[in-house]
Amino acid sequence: MKPETKKTIVLGIGNLLMRDEGAGVHAVGVLRENFSFPPGVTVMDGGTMGLDLLYFLEGADRLLMMDAVYSGAQPGAVRIFEGSEILPSAWGKYSAHQIGLQDLVTAMRLTGQEPPEICLAGIEPKEVRLDIGMSAEVEAGLPALIDAVVKKLDNWGVKAIPEKKTDLKFEISNLRLT
Repeated sequence: MKPETKKTIVLGIGNLLMRDEGAGVHAVGVLRENFSFPPGVTVMDGGTMGLDLLYFLEGADRLLMMDAVYSGAQPGAVRIFEGSEILPSAWGKYSAHQIGLQDLVTAMRLTGQEPPEICLAGIEPKEVRLDIGMSAEVEAGLPALIDAVVKKLDNWGVKAIPEKKTDLKFEISNLRLT
């Protein structure tokens, strides 16, 4: 008997026009370029869609979100939040978003759509202002974010298979539009 495939969504959130606020979206690009994933796994650029993402997340068994997160750490540091650690009431001190991701998590909970397994992989921003590209600190921390995401997926039994051997630093620097 074939094992059941769980619907897993890896979701990058952020605004590429707001410097480090776009880190989650940049991480999606790095994951897509450097890894392949088994059936049932979707790596999605959620951008700034906010509540409009509910439709795409419906029926997910596992949700791994990537975003810029204020945690009081040094810029570029990565922190993992799981399950009840992702409390919308605490987002005033965590999320780089004014609205959006916290509203999405609240809406999933209120409508009974919250996946049984949920995780937020956050990277500490340095600069959230109107400009393209990431600060040097967040750019340097992006490989650690990717590593944390790959490890979390592995803990869930999802294998991210390296597709090509590239220098993540090189790949990340190429994402910058100047």
